Amino acid sequence: MNGENGYLLFVSKPSGYELRERQGELPAVGDIVEEEDGRMRVSKLAASPLPGDSRRCAYLQPVS
Repeated sequence: MNGENGYLLFVSKPSGYELRERQGELPAVGDIVEEEDGRMRVSKLAASPLPGDSRRCAYLQPVS
């Protein structure tokens, strides 16, 4: 993926989950990313959960 179309973040929150759009380079599994909710770790990479969306999705978990 060249980052042209961006990617998605699937963010785990106490209130549920949130899907966010991002541009740039897709993070790798194990990477720590800074979000407005704090530091989050990429737990897995998968296809977008949105029908017909070809972007990749990084699933995030809070760093404890």
